Amino acid sequence: MGVALLVIDVQRALCEGESATFEPDRVIERINAVAARARAAGAPVVFVQHETADGDFRHGGEGWQLARGLEVRPDDVFVRKTATDSFHRTELAAVLERLGITRLAVCGMQSDFCVDTTTRRALALGYPVQLIADGHTTFDNGVLPAALITRHHTATLTNITSFGVRAVAVTAAEVVFDR
Repeated sequence: MGVALLVIDVQRALCEGESATFEPDRVIERINAVAARARAAGAPVVFVQHETADGDFRHGGEGWQLARGLEVRPDDVFVRKTATDSFHRTELAAVLERLGITRLAVCGMQSDFCVDTTTRRALALGYPVQLIADGHTTFDNGVLPAALITRHHTATLTNITSFGVRAVAVTAAEVVFDR
């Protein structure tokens, strides 16, 4: 029984050029630090990659690739998805069950889409979540700046009580990887 680090959609289409999320390099640096601690503790690191039939997230395309600078190891786990929910029509639940995972640490992109939806689904499935507050990001949306959106989703997700299990906000340095 343990914790897995879930790294959601840290892909080139969201990290490079004019379409990059807010401060992607800062987020990648924190994710790398957390992933190194997870691996040292024997916790699995699971990379989730969004894909579409065409466009920026076309499977195998440049934008679909994991971000440059993201530290990936051959024994990490990789899950493909096609919806904002990393559990929806994917092998994620089966992988977590096979690994004996009962809790998740969640980070990645985008705060208001895949990080939010996946965290809610994880809670609904009974997984307590450590939401890495300084390890997720998004875009300005024309109404709110990205930094405010990220803080809002951290506050919202950590105030959900209806599932029984909770999401708690932690910094990258505070994530606990015990078995």
